Amino acid sequence: MGKHVLLVEDDPPSIDIMQRELELLGYEVTLARNGAEAVEMADSQLPSLIVMDILMPKMDGFEAAARIRNNPKTHAIPILAATAKALHGDKEKCLAAGCDAYISKPFTYKELGAAIEKLLKEKSQPTP
Repeated sequence: MGKHVLLVEDDPPSIDIMQRELELLGYEVTLARNGAEAVEMADSQLPSLIVMDILMPKMDGFEAAARIRNNPKTHAIPILAATAKALHGDKEKCLAAGCDAYISKPFTYKELGAAIEKLLKEKSQPTP
């Protein structure tokens, strides 16, 4: 499996930090700045994993994750919700929308890397 991550984020400072962190962790990073771009790019690029912000313009991360899950071509791509949305119940909403895991901002690059590696490992295991 390749190490291509689709980073879905609209906040320029967050983009700079997360893209740099992902690259330091050895990932090839492609950027989508809203949920609509994320859905299109997931379909055309088939990344190894998607790191999805939730609060974005045009289409939020909940809707984007649901659309990615409902597309037979992209339904198996792991999605990590990486968001500042950390209120009670938000993790459950992210998982219900189709995200496989959740990490709340701010986080260290080591926490981000560990969450990605865990998710990639889980998704590569055969289902019994």
